[in-house]
Amino acid sequence: MTEGSLAFDRMAVDYDATFTRSTLGAIMRRAVWRRLDVCFGRGDRVLEVNCGTGEDAVYLARRGVRVLASDASSSMLRVAREKIAKAGVGEMVETLPMAIEDLESGDVTQGWAFDGMLSNFGGLNCVSDVAEVARAAAGWLRPGARVVLCLMGPWVPWEWGWYLCRGEPRRAFRRLRPGGTNWRGFTIRYPSVRAVRRAFAPGFTVQRVAALGALLPPTYVEEWAARHRALVERLDRWERRVELWSPLVWLADHYVMELVRR
Repeated sequence: MTEGSLAFDRMAVDYDATFTRSTLGAIMRRAVWRRLDVCFGRGDRVLEVNCGTGEDAVYLARRGVRVLASDASSSMLRVAREKIAKAGVGEMVETLPMAIEDLESGDVTQGWAFDGMLSNFGGLNCVSDVAEVARAAAGWLRPGARVVLCLMGPWVPWEWGWYLCRGEPRRAFRRLRPGGTNWRGFTIRYPSVRAVRRAFAPGFTVQRVAALGALLPPTYVEEWAARHRALVERLDRWERRVELWSPLVWLADHYVMELVRR
């Protein structure tokens, strides 16, 4: 068991309450789901890495997409299995205990031929070598397969302003530290759009990169967001209209990258 999986084990019980069902978490996930509807269709088989509590797997399954949902955290998978069973989509979703770094394992496909891959809300921020993940993923995806990645970016003016106003400069610029930053005992890294594009370049073509959390504040501003729900919804509508604008993509809390397996 890795330090990272232990950290997420401790988060599993409260994750849906603190993020999935939060004001900002729900709005951000809704924005990602809009793109999942475009990229994956009924009958597709999708490999989801860092599936967490299974929210995305259930969403896809309800739309006729078969999912192999994997995560390194046994506690996250336990919550996911309960959610999948409650949703009545057990025939559409299988779960697999697996870290992202273990994609190179020969038995990961479980006999599936994948039409797509999903990694939502920062899973790739937890790995040390994104290029290695890209090489492994290419081996399990058919030509033309779609990939949707949602990562945390390095330059976030919202974060700088929020923590500087609170006299916390170290937290304000933590994403810019060389080698990443320590979080709950393991390292989180914040690769740029250019770095991830380069890592996936040998086997994939980038088709679209969108901002997520450029006009919207980061999710740790939830208390403020809950008090200003109408404003946050308005910011989301504005952000969706300009989400492909290059400066916003580079300055967002997250960015959503869509690729195609060559």
